[in-house]
Amino acid sequence: MSKESVIEDLDKVIGYIHSNDLSQNEKDLITNQTVDYFDNYVSPGWLKYRKSVSTNAAVVEWTDNGSYCYGINGEEFIDCLGGFGIYTCGHRNEEILATLKAQLEHQALHSQELLDPLRGYLAKAVADITPGDLKYCFFTNGGAEAVEMALKLARIATGGSWYISTVGAFHGKSMGAVSMGGKGTYRTPYVPLVQQVQHVEYGNAEDMRKVIRNLQTVGEKVAAVILEPIQGEAGVIVPPKGYLKEVRAICDEYKVALIFDEIQCGMGRTGTMWRCESEGVVPDIMTYGKAFGGGIMPITGLICRPHMWVQELVDNPWLLGSPTFGGNPLACSAALATIRYMLKEDIPKQCQEKGDYLIDKLKKLHQKYPTVIEDVRGIGLMLAVEFVTDEVGYSIAKSLFSQGVMTAGTLVNSKCIRFEPAAIITYEQIDQVIERMGKALQDTKEEYKL
Repeated sequence: MSKESVIEDLDKVIGYIHSNDLSQNEKDLITNQTVDYFDNYVSPGWLKYRKSVSTNAAVVEWTDNGSYCYGINGEEFIDCLGGFGIYTCGHRNEEILATLKAQLEHQALHSQELLDPLRGYLAKAVADITPGDLKYCFFTNGGAEAVEMALKLARIATGGSWYISTVGAFHGKSMGAVSMGGKGTYRTPYVPLVQQVQHVEYGNAEDMRKVIRNLQTVGEKVAAVILEPIQGEAGVIVPPKGYLKEVRAICDEYKVALIFDEIQCGMGRTGTMWRCESEGVVPDIMTYGKAFGGGIMPITGLICRPHMWVQELVDNPWLLGSPTFGGNPLACSAALATIRYMLKEDIPKQCQEKGDYLIDKLKKLHQKYPTVIEDVRGIGLMLAVEFVTDEVGYSIAKSLFSQGVMTAGTLVNSKCIRFEPAAIITYEQIDQVIERMGKALQDTKEEYKL
C-alpha cells in the first residue's frame, strides 16, 4: 500500500478512538474488519480458539466499567472472567485511572538514565505489603517475564542448576516459563526446553522431598522449587493445608530457593493480600502481576529476600535483566494507586466475603445438577466449576455468554470454567450470574441428556 493509503486508514482508526458517537455503519465496519484482520493479520486460528467468537456472533469489545464489559453495539456482559484475574479492582477504576492520567500529564516513560522516583516508591510499597523480609524488587511487563527473572535469580543466588516444578503448573509461555509448565500440550512443540527440570505431583510434599534428596545425593544441585500457592490454569487446585509450610521446610533443609508464583492468586484475590500468608510462609522469591496494574496498565515483577540479591548483582545491576519498559513511570503510577485502593477498600476482605457467597450458590447448583457439574472449588474470588466433559463446559460457557455473562475455561484443564469477577461486584450482580448459570445448566442438561 502507498504511504497515503496507510495514512488514510490510520486517520479512520484514530478517528474511531476519539469518537464518542460512532454511526451504525462505522460499528458494522469495525466489527467486520476486526474479524477479517484477526484472521489475516493476527492469527488464523484465534477466532476458532475464542469460544465466545466461534460459538456466537462476533462481539467487538469497545468499553468497560466496574464489573462490566460492553460490546461496540452496546452488548453488556457481567465480567466473571476478569481478564484471567487482572480486574480485581474493577474495569477502569476511577481512582486508579485518575492517578494514571495525572502521571501522563507530566511523564509517561523514562530516560533510562536519570532516576525515576516512582520505581523506588513502588518497590518500597511492595516490600511494605509483602510478608516477612521480602525486600528487593524487579519490575517487568508480563507474567512470563517475571517468572524468567525469578528463575535466573534463583540460579545466580544459589549456584544450583535444577528446578523442581509440579504437574499441572502454569507459569507462562516464554521458554523458561513453559519449561516449568506442567502440561505436555504447551511443552512438546518446543522440546528440548530448559534442561534440568523435574516435575512432581502438586500437593504431595513427600514427592518434593524425594526428588530433591535424590538429586542432591547424586551430586546435582537444585536451584529452586517453583510453585503456585493455588494452581490457577490447572483448574483452581487448592493444595492440602500445611503443604506450603512443608515445602518451605524441605527447601530450608536442602538449601533450595523457594519461588511462589502469585501472579494470579495474589493481590487480594483469595482473601489475603498474598495467598502464602494463609499459611504464614515466606518464599525466597515471589512473583506478582495481573491485578497489580489495577486492570489499567501491564506491570509485573518479583520481590526477593535480601540474601538472594548476591554481590554479583550488586556489582552488576544489569546482569539479571534490563527490560526497557519494566517499571516505567506510567505503569508504576497505576500500581501505586492500585495498592492504595486495595488497602483503603480492604479488597482482600471483599474477595473473601463475596467469594464465600458465590461459592455457596455454586455448590447449591452442583447439588441440583450433579450429572452436569463434577466439582466446585476455590477460595475467595478465585473459583472454578468443573464439568463432566470438555464439551459440557464449552456449552455452559457459550450459554452464559449468550446471556451476558463472560467467563472462560482454564488453560490446563478445559473441563473447568473460572469465576474470577472483580472484588467490587455487587451481591445483586452475583445473584444475576447464578440465575443465568442455572438456566445454562438446565439447557445443557437437556441438550446432552445428562
